[in-house]
Amino acid sequence: MISAATRGLALGSSEGPLAQQYDAGLYDLDGVLYVGEGPVEHAAASVAAARGDGLRAAFVTNNASRRPSVVAGHLTALGIPAVPEDVVTSGQAAARVLRDRLTPGATVLVVGSAALAEEMEAAGFVATRTADPEVAAVVQGYDPATGWAQLAEASVALRAGALWVATNADSTLPSERGPLPGNGAMVAALRTATGLAPVVAGKPEPALHVESVARVGATRPLVIGDRLDTDVLGAVRGGADSLLVLTGVVDLPALLHAPPGMRPTYVATDLRGLLAAQAPVLIGAGTARCGDAYAAYVDGLLTVRGSGTEALRAACALAWHCTDDRRPVDRVEGLSDQGIS
Repeated sequence: MISAATRGLALGSSEGPLAQQYDAGLYDLDGVLYVGEGPVEHAAASVAAARGDGLRAAFVTNNASRRPSVVAGHLTALGIPAVPEDVVTSGQAAARVLRDRLTPGATVLVVGSAALAEEMEAAGFVATRTADPEVAAVVQGYDPATGWAQLAEASVALRAGALWVATNADSTLPSERGPLPGNGAMVAALRTATGLAPVVAGKPEPALHVESVARVGATRPLVIGDRLDTDVLGAVRGGADSLLVLTGVVDLPALLHAPPGMRPTYVATDLRGLLAAQAPVLIGAGTARCGDAYAAYVDGLLTVRGSGTEALRAACALAWHCTDDRRPVDRVEGLSDQGIS
């Protein structure tokens, strides 16, 4: 674990397996448990083992395009048993935001999937697809079918004074073919067209984190994700520790250059990191040691010796230390030899 003063700035350490230090894991989905339709290697076995250690699970997604029942079914098919109540979506967080700002029964224009429209109806709102005069808010979530016609309706409603809530602002989402445009890309189109900015319900804003913590009844949650700007930053803003895995959006160079405020508490190549201790890192003059791993910095070159999570931790700690000392890391040697890239 880590102190509130250093959360988002430096690594924390754990003498025992992470799954035994927290009471709930708030798992991101895309890039952590699956990519597209396919499973992430080691994810199902790691979640099962963590549950065996007492780590309750909430499956938290910024993607509001699918019903919780569909997400739960997908996870179960991948070997991660889940029921709809285990799934927390940014659509549900958006409904929380709207309930705080609108009167019951208000009309909400939905730019997004049928699942998002259903969330609005379940929250007591009237969902519509057209910019009728009575529209009080526009809620926008990811849907690959969104096009000009849907954005045009939203633009009309927003210019007429409707509240704008975006389920999330992720610019991309992972796929088997690489990153593809996410909801944030379509939000950007409306920003350009209207000159307005939405209230964002999903990560890294607090609404989705609050919804997730409440759902699982957590007092010591661990946010588990693959993105710095949503998962890690959302954990920092929510006062929670985080584990970042390299199975999704963030690659090694991005992690080593993570800015202050977006640095995870723990790092691992994949979810097996949940089942291991995270040894402390000792920083010296241009060096870092973590267990048997060693890193050194000379004139922009970061050289790493060792393997696995210990090597990754030594590299991150030293890279961040040097960056904060205005000594940027330009090149890295040693980690790719250990299967970390």
